[in-house]
This record gives sequence, C-alpha cells and structure tokens, in this order.
Amino acid sequence: MATRAAFLSDPSHRLVVHFTPKHCSWLNQIELWFSILVRKLLRRSSFTSQAQLKAKILAFVDYFNRTMAKPFKWNYTGKPLVA
Repeated sequence: MATRAAFLSDPSHRLVVHFTPKHCSWLNQIELWFSILVRKLLRRSSFTSQAQLKAKILAFVDYFNRTMAKPFKWNYTGKPLVA
C-alpha cells in the first residue's frame, strides 16, 4: 500500500491521480455538464480534426450559456465536512 501511494503521488508521471471523496457534490455537477455535452453535441457526431471538434465544443458552450444555462441545484443534506 505504501509503494502504491508513492507510485501514484510521483509528480514525474504524465498523469497525476487525485483522491477525492465519493460524496464530492462538485464532481457530480461536472459529470452533469459532460453528460449534457455528450447528449446534445458529441453523440452520433463525427469530426475531421481536433480543431473542428474544439470549434464545435466552444460554439456549443456559447450557445448553451445563452439559451439553456441555469444553476444546478445542490442538494447535499448530509453532515458538513470537518477539516
């Protein structure tokens, strides 16, 4: 276990793992946003280049912010976290 923790926390790796609690409500909000992006834009789409994909995503973000954006409802009612 100690060697795994040392391996995962090594900053020289290309990917860095951050451990977060399962109940992190902000992660749920991010998952909701990516779900919307996939359902409304990416599913059944094809792109000829990364530049085209980036342009489509940025255009969708602008459109979403103008027409569909509304605050997500935060509904965590459990005990507050203590540091």
